[in-house]
Amino acid sequence: MKLPWIASVAALALAGSLTASANSKNGQLDVYWVDVEGGAATLIVTPADESVLIDSGNPGGRDSKRIAQVAHEKAGLSKIDFYITTHFHVDHFGGAAELSTLIPIRNVYDNGIPEQDPDGGKGDNFKRMIEPYRNFKAETRNQVKVGESLPLKSSAKGLSSSLRFLAARTEVIQPPANVRMAANADCSNGKEKSPDTSDNRNSVVSLIQFGGFRLYIGGDLTWNTESKLVCPFNLVGNVDVYQVTHHGLDISNNPLVVRALAPTVSIMSNGTRKGTGAETIATLKSVQSIQASYQIHKNLRDDKESNTSDAFIANLEEKCAANHIELHVAKDAKEYTVSIPANQTSRTFKTK
Repeated sequence: MKLPWIASVAALALAGSLTASANSKNGQLDVYWVDVEGGAATLIVTPADESVLIDSGNPGGRDSKRIAQVAHEKAGLSKIDFYITTHFHVDHFGGAAELSTLIPIRNVYDNGIPEQDPDGGKGDNFKRMIEPYRNFKAETRNQVKVGESLPLKSSAKGLSSSLRFLAARTEVIQPPANVRMAANADCSNGKEKSPDTSDNRNSVVSLIQFGGFRLYIGGDLTWNTESKLVCPFNLVGNVDVYQVTHHGLDISNNPLVVRALAPTVSIMSNGTRKGTGAETIATLKSVQSIQASYQIHKNLRDDKESNTSDAFIANLEEKCAANHIELHVAKDAKEYTVSIPANQTSRTFKTK
């Protein structure tokens, strides 16, 4: 089930151009999941040679250098056109200021920078972390508005791409009044968990579309809030790729959501000892539509059964080479290839 009213494409042009990226010659969409050691950093390059980075990993220089390396060497970028912070936890926003010194960031989108720790923490620790983010140079600063799309350029090479915000600050999209939707019968099988009061629940949710290809990125959105996207109505529809929410922790990845989205592929940005919750792994294995599950890191805790197969894991060792996962959607958007270049794993899937 794909919902065409979600797939609107904004065609407002922005000034400036990129150096030739890997997809500029063939009109495809490229996505890179950078290893930020259990944080998140997803880089998207559109057929119009625009770049979108969702989250920026941790502060300290390591993650920003890894993101910049992928941006420069793999994607051929000279700047980041759009940067989105899903929420204000340091493993998601902490690398942005340092990254801006390595590659220019043009336009920033977030929930609005909080003055105090959104999790209610006391002291100056959050202030010390947020000030570099507040002050780094960007052309524009924008607050995410649910239902709106990034002003991505249309592509002269064929299909265009879009990124629409489906949720933010616990608000979720609603269907237009003239669209009649059937209730999601699976909702009767759901359950709630203890309410989450952290900033995870405010995470920005993005839906990326290129032709018929659809990618869902939910930040660290938590169980009770994410269910609003599919209950009582599935407001997202089916997707091809599901970026596993919240590094695979069990406070997120509500089975109602994963079943409703019915992805073909899941990709998890986890750490060696962070994420890959047993309940989440069981959910991914139980959803019949999923043909392959990828992880940035192998879980090296005692519960080693909470892993996908080694062939689909980018980094198997504790001290790793920071291998990334990448995805390339063909210019006609009828198929896409997911690969781990470091171990030469590559597999092609048909778009739904």
